[in-house]
Amino acid sequence: MSEVTGKENVQAMLLFHKPSKKPPLLNPVVLAYIGDAVFELLVRQFLVSQSNHKMHHLHKEATKIVSAKGQRKLLLEQWQPLLTEEEADIVRRGRNTKSGAPPKNADPADYRQATALECLVGYLYYEGRVDRLEELFAHAVGTTKSSGSSAENTNVSDASGGVE
Repeated sequence: MSEVTGKENVQAMLLFHKPSKKPPLLNPVVLAYIGDAVFELLVRQFLVSQSNHKMHHLHKEATKIVSAKGQRKLLLEQWQPLLTEEEADIVRRGRNTKSGAPPKNADPADYRQATALECLVGYLYYEGRVDRLEELFAHAVGTTKSSGSSAENTNVSDASGGVE
């Protein structure tokens, strides 16, 4: 039996069904659809790694991060400078796609940027680039990959522009 690397193991645990097309050929809305779920999982895992496990706190913090406003701020202020040309192209595709009407409580510009972020997350997930997802997310929460969880007051808590 061959040894499975950490990256392959994580991908194998979370990817039960491969998409019908290669990730670059998928509609950006489809990439954003899966990216939304993957991003939500990353946020929840991060919050559970912190010390405050009160449901109200977890929900409030997760909502700040996964909101359209929070995702826009994260993409434009933290991830954009780190993106490769390929990733920036995926973000452009996601931002420019027609994804339907934004929710009533979301600004249309914020919603387009959030769709772009989710498109990138979905693309990286389906490409099996878990390390890159981890790197970008660690940058977002103010940790490095090797440092594990960080203090509760991180960049991510302020992703929506709000103050606790």
